[in-house]
Amino acid sequence: MVKPAFSHVTQWVFDLDNTLYPPHMRLFDQIEVLMTDYVMRALGVDRPEADRLRSHYWRQYGTTLAGLMAEHDLDPDPYLHAVHQVDMTHMEPDSELAAQIRALPGRRIVYTNGSAPYAEQVLEARGLSGLFDAIYGVEHAGYRPKPQRDAFEAVFSRDGIDSKKAAMFEDDPRNLAAPHEMGMRTVHVAPEPHDADHIHHHTDDLAGFLARLI
Repeated sequence: MVKPAFSHVTQWVFDLDNTLYPPHMRLFDQIEVLMTDYVMRALGVDRPEADRLRSHYWRQYGTTLAGLMAEHDLDPDPYLHAVHQVDMTHMEPDSELAAQIRALPGRRIVYTNGSAPYAEQVLEARGLSGLFDAIYGVEHAGYRPKPQRDAFEAVFSRDGIDSKKAAMFEDDPRNLAAPHEMGMRTVHVAPEPHDADHIHHHTDDLAGFLARLI
């Protein structure tokens, strides 16, 4: 039984990309292209090198932006605006997911390594607008990204989240380590499970998983 493991949870934290929409919608694929384009322009490198740097910064710092800020003192706001100019016309509303999120008891927030304005657009495209009490982007953590613990602490302090009464839903296994350390219930949302001590649950069907908790 999964439900008893969440009986204490009154605060629900959701990642955005590939969590509140399925990976097959491939929205982040567009973002990756735009990030590579931005790295090319900002650093004056060709596409293969920009693509390599983008991946390297993601692995080393948690996000491409964090690497560009750390190594090149990049201004984050123009970057965030540029890389989130994506086409969402193929995105489909999910009424079942909306119903299950709406039924969760307590406070519900979105916390993404993207920007909050971008998150709002995605939620609207997915039919999930108005379901969350707050939406936080990387800018609300001082541009520090997940998986850094101080990024989580900044956002949770701002929102008043009590990690001992909270659950985190996230597609990137790295981003569940700090929430686990902080005492949160952790749920890995992805097509394939990831074996790690800091992951309590895995699901490839977020709406179905949430239905089991109500």
